[in-house]
Amino acid sequence: MKQGYWMLVLHAHLPFVKHPDYDYFLEENWLFEAITETYLPILLNLKKLEAENVHFRLTSSVTPPLAEMLADYHLRDKYIKYLDRSIELVGKELWRTKDDPNFKPVVEMYRDRLNTLKGFLINDLDGSVLNGYKYFQDKGYLEIITCGATHGYLPFMTNEKAVRAQLEVAAQTHEKHFGRRPLGIWLPECAYYAGLEYKLEEAGIKYFFVDTHGILYSKPRPRYGTYAPVYAKNGTAAFGRDYFSSKQVWSSKEGYPGDLYYRDFYRDIGYDLDYEYIKPYICPDGTRVFTGLKYHRITGDSEYKEVYQPDIAYSKTIDHAKHFVQGREAQINEVGDIIDRKPLIISPYDSELYGHWWFEGPDFLMNVFREMDKSDTVKAVTALEYLGEFPTNQVVDVNPSSWGDEGYYKVWLNTGNDWIYRHLHFMADNMTMLAGKYKDGTDSLKTRCLNQLARELLLCQASDWAFLITTGTATEYSTERTREHIYNFMKLYGMLEDSRIDIGYLEWLENKNSTFQGIDYRIYA
Repeated sequence: MKQGYWMLVLHAHLPFVKHPDYDYFLEENWLFEAITETYLPILLNLKKLEAENVHFRLTSSVTPPLAEMLADYHLRDKYIKYLDRSIELVGKELWRTKDDPNFKPVVEMYRDRLNTLKGFLINDLDGSVLNGYKYFQDKGYLEIITCGATHGYLPFMTNEKAVRAQLEVAAQTHEKHFGRRPLGIWLPECAYYAGLEYKLEEAGIKYFFVDTHGILYSKPRPRYGTYAPVYAKNGTAAFGRDYFSSKQVWSSKEGYPGDLYYRDFYRDIGYDLDYEYIKPYICPDGTRVFTGLKYHRITGDSEYKEVYQPDIAYSKTIDHAKHFVQGREAQINEVGDIIDRKPLIISPYDSELYGHWWFEGPDFLMNVFREMDKSDTVKAVTALEYLGEFPTNQVVDVNPSSWGDEGYYKVWLNTGNDWIYRHLHFMADNMTMLAGKYKDGTDSLKTRCLNQLARELLLCQASDWAFLITTGTATEYSTERTREHIYNFMKLYGMLEDSRIDIGYLEWLENKNSTFQGIDYRIYA
């Protein structure tokens, strides 16, 4: 009998990015890199665990915009071209490094890896990453949860119908892709505000996740800290992030990903090699970008980097997995005698940390499950499994919070991005007005226009744009995307009010911003 539980929670999310007017668009690579480096490697390792009969359980969001992109045939076709271009580049690299005993093994590793991932995607998953998630869901190994429809920052939505739409569209989209309504949610940016649980209840959500202080600062003070969920007053469960297990992975100084033998993220042949040689594999305009082929290990803090050694790096994932599991065992042994239930340790992370940022991350997780399977102390569970065993929990007022810098809301509202919100409020208020005006229906063309208005509002609400503006990452693109959706909304709004709808413009938007095909604007009524 295990003495306590561990819950791994991954947040798989990317903003909706689709540019069908271009054969190559840089920001679409966000999706392609995540598929290659995170989603497929994690799913492939889960297949290995299943074949080994290792016990594993995990919870993962697949956010609505990510699910919509993974299901989009235009983006799926582009991804195969991206993958084939990477395989072609590896072939050239094999020839270039054929006489180099240092770099040749690294290139061979990439050759084997990319061909394995392509075979897994095409032969095992029938070309769809979503099929992998559905497979493990249906087997009972994976609990898939949702998020806001477009990762909209819910505490800043002054219009309650806009909050409801974010949640209901998310639930409907989840059911479309996974065959069932979601019971859990990763709140966008883990951002909670008082009373949100009632909106979650309307959407059928039974539980959500918050950062550590969201639980610890609850009133009354939670009896078990973050070692057990709490209930909001309507019975919706809140799970809090465990500080210690998060720090072991997230911390730039103490976390495992900083080990000197792990692959260096920033050293990429897209920047290292001769321009004319690498030109076919970077931006068509000649801008150097990451190719995904990185041949060096972290080594140290200087610019000097030694050659990456895959075998040594893999052995490190075993050592770190053992250390991680030992840490969870120590936690359970420490608190197990002073609380009257089995402790639960909750470890939430961005999925993209595993594989994209930390190349060895998927292997680390696989080895964590292998080590935990041998443990007499700790066992992996999902939220519903834990609530099934412990249905009685303390009722508290969960503390408003987020998992952003300093724990609250300033990352998404500051002098750099505050201009966004007056537009979002205006758009949401007018969307609810139009939904009420046409709640009994209208002709097909106006209906299409109203549905596209809803899409433009949802896409504009994505918290990613405010976040990226704050961090200074992809600032130009994030600003342009926000302005684009504001412009699209206002133009459609004007056409609708004037009863002069430009069919060509509407069709172009429907193709480009094509997410949520089944949306009904009356969700805002």
